[in-house]
Amino acid sequence: MPKHSETPVLEPQCENCAALCCVVFAFDRSESFGFDKAAGEVCPNLVACGKCGIFPEREKLGFRGCIAYDCFGAGQRVTQEVFGGRTWRDDPKLTTRMGDALSILRQVHEQLVLLAAAENLPLDDAERAELAELRKILAPATAWTEESLQYFPVAKTVRKVSVFLSGLRRHVDFSG
Repeated sequence: MPKHSETPVLEPQCENCAALCCVVFAFDRSESFGFDKAAGEVCPNLVACGKCGIFPEREKLGFRGCIAYDCFGAGQRVTQEVFGGRTWRDDPKLTTRMGDALSILRQVHEQLVLLAAAENLPLDDAERAELAELRKILAPATAWTEESLQYFPVAKTVRKVSVFLSGLRRHVDFSG
């Protein structure tokens, strides 16, 4: 099983993912997507090697939503850590389970990105301690599993991070 890290990589490493964003999410034809795709349906632009067949032309072909999407490193972590390298390609029954895990872990990673930005502010000792506690909740010492993600209190934790970040307003100059 891949090594667990309490300090996760918060940037996508698509080569270590199973193209989860190209499979698990639904999208509607719009200015951001060139056609409709149901959740769990493999994007027709995904080629056999697991890469986007229109990658250099995504914007021109109407896929700005794909360009804008960022999993914050959750995709590779779901694939490698939570599922131990197994993918929906190996077992199509994993598609929904991997999607559920990605939906939660992406929110976790998004909160970690926000806390990383807050770390650059001139925080006092109490604020640094609270930030460290929030990071412990979002990046636990034990590896994420399907079960731990399923029972993770996402909404409650997002609210805690939001309240913490709102309390840091005094450190930010909005006069700009």
